[in-house]
Amino acid sequence: MEEKAAGGVVYRRAESGFEMLLIRDRFGKITLPKGKEEPGETPEQTAVREIEEETGIRARIEELLDETHYEYEKADGTRVRKTVRYYLLEAVGGELAVQREEIGDARWVAPEEAIRLQQAAGYPNNHAVFRKALARLGALNER
Repeated sequence: MEEKAAGGVVYRRAESGFEMLLIRDRFGKITLPKGKEEPGETPEQTAVREIEEETGIRARIEELLDETHYEYEKADGTRVRKTVRYYLLEAVGGELAVQREEIGDARWVAPEEAIRLQQAAGYPNNHAVFRKALARLGALNER
């Protein structure tokens, strides 16, 4: 079985530079908001919709950061190959409101804290996504 999902690194501009939106999933791991692609949806539409549904934050896509692939096993024993497209998105509205059925917590953090949390409690397949987002955001701050 194959599933497609999309989400991304959401940032907002702050006085000190920028902050990143991180979530803690139901398993206690640090991750990025993402969700399953619905029929007829583009990956970009999925990313924007899922971020708003999970966190209450409306965001605008800036660019594709990465695509990850992994396998997991459902409760019924079915093996699923999942492809997730991650985008860099800027928050453009909404208020942080966690969808408790989907995620445990969400919060805005400084880049240094995002790196520390990802390394300590994040999924290894998200390391490259974080690195790419931080490199891109570093370029934004240099302008």
